[in-house]
Amino acid sequence: MSPPRSHVLQGLLGALLLAQGEPLRTERLTRLVWADRAEMTSRESVHVGISRLRKWLRQLGDGGPSIDYEDGYRLAVPGGDLDLHRFRALIERARAVEEPEPRAAVLVSALRLRRGPVLTGMEYLDRADVLLRSVEQRVREAVMDLATAAQRVDDPEPAIAAVRALAGDLPFDEPLHAALIDLLAAGGQPAEALNVYRRLGERLADELGVEPSSQVQDAYLRVLDRDRPFAAAPEPAAGARAAVPVPAQLPPGIPDFTGRLDEAALIAESLTSPADGRARTVAVTTIAGMGGIGKTALAVHVAHLLTDTFPDGQLYANLNGDADARPKPSEVLDRFLRALGVSGSGVPPAPAERAALFRSRVAGRRVLVVLDGALNEEQVRPLLPGSPGTAVLVTSRNRLTGLEGATLLDLEVLSPPQAVDLLTRVIGPRRVAAEPEGAVEIVRLCGHIPLAVRIAAGRLAGRPNWTLAHLAEVLRDERGRLDELSVGDLAVRASFRMSYRPLPPATRRAFRMIGLLDAPDFTLWTVAALLGVPLNEARPHLERLIDAQLVNVTGTDATGGLRHRMHELIRLYARECAEAEDAPRQRTAALARALGAWLWLAENAAERIPGPAYASMHGTAARWPLSPATAARLLADPLQWFAAELPALTAAARQACDLKLDELAWDLAASLEKFCDIRGAYDDWRHTNERALRLCRAARNKRGEAVLLRGLLEVITWTSEGRTKPAMVVMRETAERLLRLFTELGDERGMADALIQISWGLVAQGAKEEALATATRALRLAEPCGYLGGQARALQVQAVAHGEEDPLRAVPCLERALEIAERLGNPRLKATVVQFLGVGHAFAGDLGTGQDMLNRSITMARELDDRYLETFSLIYLAKLFTAIGDARARATADLALAYSRAGNFGHHLAEALAILGELNLAAGDTAAAVGCLEESVDVWRTRGWLPFLARTLRRLGDAYAAAGDHDAAGVVRAEADDLTGRVSQQTGRQ
Repeated sequence: MSPPRSHVLQGLLGALLLAQGEPLRTERLTRLVWADRAEMTSRESVHVGISRLRKWLRQLGDGGPSIDYEDGYRLAVPGGDLDLHRFRALIERARAVEEPEPRAAVLVSALRLRRGPVLTGMEYLDRADVLLRSVEQRVREAVMDLATAAQRVDDPEPAIAAVRALAGDLPFDEPLHAALIDLLAAGGQPAEALNVYRRLGERLADELGVEPSSQVQDAYLRVLDRDRPFAAAPEPAAGARAAVPVPAQLPPGIPDFTGRLDEAALIAESLTSPADGRARTVAVTTIAGMGGIGKTALAVHVAHLLTDTFPDGQLYANLNGDADARPKPSEVLDRFLRALGVSGSGVPPAPAERAALFRSRVAGRRVLVVLDGALNEEQVRPLLPGSPGTAVLVTSRNRLTGLEGATLLDLEVLSPPQAVDLLTRVIGPRRVAAEPEGAVEIVRLCGHIPLAVRIAAGRLAGRPNWTLAHLAEVLRDERGRLDELSVGDLAVRASFRMSYRPLPPATRRAFRMIGLLDAPDFTLWTVAALLGVPLNEARPHLERLIDAQLVNVTGTDATGGLRHRMHELIRLYARECAEAEDAPRQRTAALARALGAWLWLAENAAERIPGPAYASMHGTAARWPLSPATAARLLADPLQWFAAELPALTAAARQACDLKLDELAWDLAASLEKFCDIRGAYDDWRHTNERALRLCRAARNKRGEAVLLRGLLEVITWTSEGRTKPAMVVMRETAERLLRLFTELGDERGMADALIQISWGLVAQGAKEEALATATRALRLAEPCGYLGGQARALQVQAVAHGEEDPLRAVPCLERALEIAERLGNPRLKATVVQFLGVGHAFAGDLGTGQDMLNRSITMARELDDRYLETFSLIYLAKLFTAIGDARARATADLALAYSRAGNFGHHLAEALAILGELNLAAGDTAAAVGCLEESVDVWRTRGWLPFLARTLRRLGDAYAAAGDHDAAGVVRAEADDLTGRVSQQTGRQ
């Protein structure tokens, strides 16, 4: 099938093909395909174009190319069978051939795949984009390589045709024409060689007003030297300026360079198309990033792509080295001046004079200067040219924000697919295809840092008998990982060391202390606590580490503060440095301060949020208080602070466990309980408490054990995962252990909390009288010690024990509880009591008051953003609507069901399903009724509320009977009767 007729579709197809599976974002495609019209082109135009291109591709049949979206549009080509792919494979093959004859033959075969200029005929395509330039540059490099190799072969004619074809497409490419002149002369065609020189000279003079370069003139002279009879051919123009050497100092590019398409495009654009404000100045772009991130590889890659844009030369200087061994700017200028044709005696001794001569030497020329590994702005400024047309590309581990007018690019790690692609290019696709999961794990353990991935790939390439799974297993050992990431002269540790050593001693200490943290991210106050200094003293150290790319800024959290992180491999290096340079007591003291600061903030934040009305219990661990101003800013909204800090807080609690700091560990874990309860973060809550609980038991810390166990009771109450017994049974058994612990400690508030939980377990089992007696014991313990929260919750469980059978006794209990909640000023407790009061009034026959109070509790729950409380009220509102035949019952129950599923509210889920089952049964939809009621029964079995389970089983029996399945109806009704009998026996024994 012929290509699409639309230039836009051709451009989109060509750009996606050239990207070779790398995703291209919408903005990039707009610049590529619409070029000078990009600013007038909407995103919708791109989407429409992609849609039309997809339609055209589908016409190719099944199994053909397709377009998907993964952080950008990506073209998947089955088998990768494209001229471009075959061309690149042949070029790689040619590189491995040393003999000129076979090398030239392979290159000719590769160039036969070329169909003229890349993406020719597309009116608006941005031909300056690095995506196109990279392919055009590969073609040009292959032609130049062919011109050199073919000078030593018997039949150069195929090579001459290939070189001539590209020279026709690039009529002003002087190095290419010089190569063609040499090749024609070597092939016995000196007259044609001189004609090429003559036509080029005329073209340059007519259209550009310049003489041929020294490179072309040298080729012309070589033709004359080969055959003197042609001496009458045109001589170079008289009065031409003495040729200045064209330096080509760039290091070789990396053959398996991968990814970085967007970054390369940005750099190329910044160096070749400066903004209006920079049009009269030197274009300067800096690439900053941590060691091993691939700054040099990217800079050299882009510089090679831009050699045509800077035909007067490319200068390169490696500015790396130890702090006292870095090359001075005057030394670099000496090398640059010599490369530009200045004799040794002509280089001035004074640094300022060298800089002035350098600027004069490159004035009016198109020269690219690459400064690799700059330490700071002071090292770079003397090396900057002074006139437009030149450009400077700088790499540095520091963000050189002091370079006026420079474009700044911060280089990040590779994406996981890019990192795997790099691994694949080094070790080959077969090994990666055989162990794809091992490849993903290796690049993850390398932190997706290009240097680390390349080293890991090098180790695999040198050990063909190693499996990828074996290397992944080796790298999992944190203490030895940096040792393993070393091969030949490449080492991740050495790369990090070059960033660490130049830092001031106090900043190096900050780096080491930050590396001790397990937290995934941190803020400035964390660093201040680690160092034991005020915020204003810690700030300069953190900023230096950011500038040195040893710490990254990840964004702004809900409190308005910046959050930072340290890359995993850098963290391992920082810990190595800390173990080598800091005494164990210094490391432990720093961590204890940071953990103490987290604890101090967490307990203060917990006091300000309306969580469960438990007695506040804390331990003796040392705190690290922050200044009042800092604390006020952070805790202005304590819920937002907890949300921003939760991953760090849970990591801090785990690290306290690892350090065997049991007082810190249990207090930190307990301080998270209110927030986790409000937000339903049960996994974080359970895992943190269970880990700290194991430490407290090992340390015989009975108080910590009791407080953590009290918190876990709440998790048990609302979740059922991983247990064989119903939740309420496990909760009651655990509460009885808790009662023993608090009794041994003599803590009456804790004893009251345990008795209240035991009461809930008894209510769930239908043991009403025992539940009432136990709740009364709790109330009598809470009253003398002024424990208001315990009193309110004891009254609440008494009301629930009275329940539907005796609502007139339940309501007074709840009214007393509401008075206490208002005295406490706890809006969450108040909302809970109001919803139970609504249920109580409804069961007592006062439907209007019940409905009003349930609606009021829904409003209160929404103000608190508490979906759990809201769902409870919705369920009982749905029950009320069902009882009075209100049409709103189904919509209310549906909403409660949706909230229950989303929040994993087991109790509410079972209730909502039971209501919907009853509504479906009443509507005659027996199939839907059976489905809802069966699921409700299944959930009730995990919860352990026997009266609710018995009631739902009876409704399920009715649904089975309505569906005609009387056997199934008899089975579930018998089970319901058995459960009811067991509940009655328990009540009778009381």
